[in-house]
Amino acid sequence: MSGWPRDWARDQQATPGAGVRTEPLGPLADGPPPRLAVRPRRRRWGRAVLLVLAVLLVLILVLFFMVDSRLNRVDALGDQAGRPAVTPGADWLIVGSDSREGLTEAERKRLGTGQAAGRRTDTMMLLHIPRGGGQPTLISLPRDSYVPIPGRGRNKLNAAYAFGGPKLLVRTVEGVTGIRVDHYMEIGFDGFASIVDDVGGVSLCVDAPMNDPKAGLKLAAGCQVLDSRKALGYVRTRASARGDLDRVVRQQQFMSALIDKMTSPGVLINPFRSIPLALNGAGTIAVDSHDHIYHLIRFPFAMRSVSRGDGVAGTVPIAGTTTVSGAGSVVLWDRPKALALFEALKQDRPTGNLVERK
Repeated sequence: MSGWPRDWARDQQATPGAGVRTEPLGPLADGPPPRLAVRPRRRRWGRAVLLVLAVLLVLILVLFFMVDSRLNRVDALGDQAGRPAVTPGADWLIVGSDSREGLTEAERKRLGTGQAAGRRTDTMMLLHIPRGGGQPTLISLPRDSYVPIPGRGRNKLNAAYAFGGPKLLVRTVEGVTGIRVDHYMEIGFDGFASIVDDVGGVSLCVDAPMNDPKAGLKLAAGCQVLDSRKALGYVRTRASARGDLDRVVRQQQFMSALIDKMTSPGVLINPFRSIPLALNGAGTIAVDSHDHIYHLIRFPFAMRSVSRGDGVAGTVPIAGTTTVSGAGSVVLWDRPKALALFEALKQDRPTGNLVERK
């Protein structure tokens, strides 16, 4: 009887491959392995996205330099001796003048600006933007404020501009506040009207009818959209009980509404509004010779915070009004309260309880 190992060996020789489990290898057994499918579409899409982003970046940079080059620059700050020390945060002096420069005869008639020559400052505001965030503070400085003007004695604040332009006005504001002005911005009638038109008018609610032929203003009570003519009349008129003090309140109210409209999605993401606004706006405002567009970027958003109640807005504390020989009717500051407010701004501290609100 033969043993099983030899029988098994013999069977294997007779039947090659017996006892070994085999399975078909499928198509791989008949040729080389297939190549992986290439997805060229994904690569093309990626390149297209990068190309679009590169083009957008170039366009943004071109627009940035175009806007910066259109800014009108004046020597407002300079290197004057005796200026206050640098303080935390950024402080802007915002000036609205009654300059008619750039307006044609037809535009003067349409806007109701009159024919007065020269430039006077109808609006002066101090905007403090805290360092590292926090609530911005917007303080109106009435044009009739009775203050000392370097080299000119005491007079109305807007007289400083008439005597020596932006530089003397800055020196005067720094002298009475103790705050170093970091940035200067000025806009005249032409620039103001252009900006209002570029954003498509500004919505505002008026408590009572207003009629002032000198300012070219006639408004009904209620909420309405003000075009450039009505807006200009609204911020210029002093035909109310408190005159200039009421006007500064209206100026802040309108400025807040205008900035809110300028920074709304309907304007910012609409190139047919945002690009003309940027180009035209830059050409109609004046800034200090050291200011550039990157300084201006924070400005509208700080103003927007003020307009939406996330900042503080008001007037320098007022003691009253009086009549002074040679100056006429003037506004007197409450000096102790005003100094407390300015000291808080210098120290970058909250100012909510120090600002006079009307």
